[in-house]
Amino acid sequence: MLLQAARHVAAGQQYPKGALYLVPTPIGNLADLSLRAVHVLDLVDAVACEDTRVSGQLLRHMGLDKPLMAVHQHNEVGAAQRVVALLQEGQRVAYVSDAGTPAISDPGAHLVAAVAAAGQPIVPLAGPSAVTTALSAAGDVHAQGFRFLGFLPSKGAARQTALREAVTPGASLVLFEAPHRIIDLADDLVAVCPDGTVTMCRELSKQFEDIATVPVAALPAWLNYGPHRQRGEFVVVLHARRPSDDAAALAPAAAAVLAELVRHVPVKKAAGLVADLTGLPRKALYDTAQALRDNAAADDED
Repeated sequence: MLLQAARHVAAGQQYPKGALYLVPTPIGNLADLSLRAVHVLDLVDAVACEDTRVSGQLLRHMGLDKPLMAVHQHNEVGAAQRVVALLQEGQRVAYVSDAGTPAISDPGAHLVAAVAAAGQPIVPLAGPSAVTTALSAAGDVHAQGFRFLGFLPSKGAARQTALREAVTPGASLVLFEAPHRIIDLADDLVAVCPDGTVTMCRELSKQFEDIATVPVAALPAWLNYGPHRQRGEFVVVLHARRPSDDAAALAPAAAAVLAELVRHVPVKKAAGLVADLTGLPRKALYDTAQALRDNAAADDED
């Protein structure tokens, strides 16, 4: 019945031979597999996959039996040429990672590049993604885009450095983390962005899904509330910094420079000079400088 429904809904589109089909798979809930994904997996001649055991089980759920070939991070460059050879014979090949959309923090990028270089068509399907699922739950109204880093370095010093370099004014930051390092990540977030906001997404789309938005400063306490909060797979969304946050985060030395500058030069010029020195948004610095000027004027009147 499932295959019949998939054929009925999805069969009207063109599915060229000799094409690589990128098929997103559920990140936790099997019901998230689209009818178009089912139809493509039914249609293709072979399935390249990150793990043949995981993908074999997925195909059995649909009553499908397809030739499987492993294409993972350790063999992707060489295996890509075997996929290209199949495509050049006119076969349709699907690529699936263990969960989510291929080539997004999963293998697949080298395969796609090799297929494109060979001049064979690539057909991407829309579908499950832990990144977009977490972003939709974050409700980050101040974000003007996002950065996705996946897993940060495992060592603390390198992780903090990566965090500092990745935080961009106006953009959400999306991270993946394993349960045995989630406390360490929380401590690093407190060190790097103590006044920030974070949305924790644990076990997305699974039975014990847990989503919470908390101040970064409260994150360690949230994780330590109970042992269950440190289990499972995590997607972490660090919310975009608002201009007021950036102004508040101005280092004391830079704030002192700004305060001194507004005593001698116009507010706009003072803000511009400090922006050039710190990289902080000019608008936020202008507002801070104007407040300093106003406060100084009020003090003079007193």
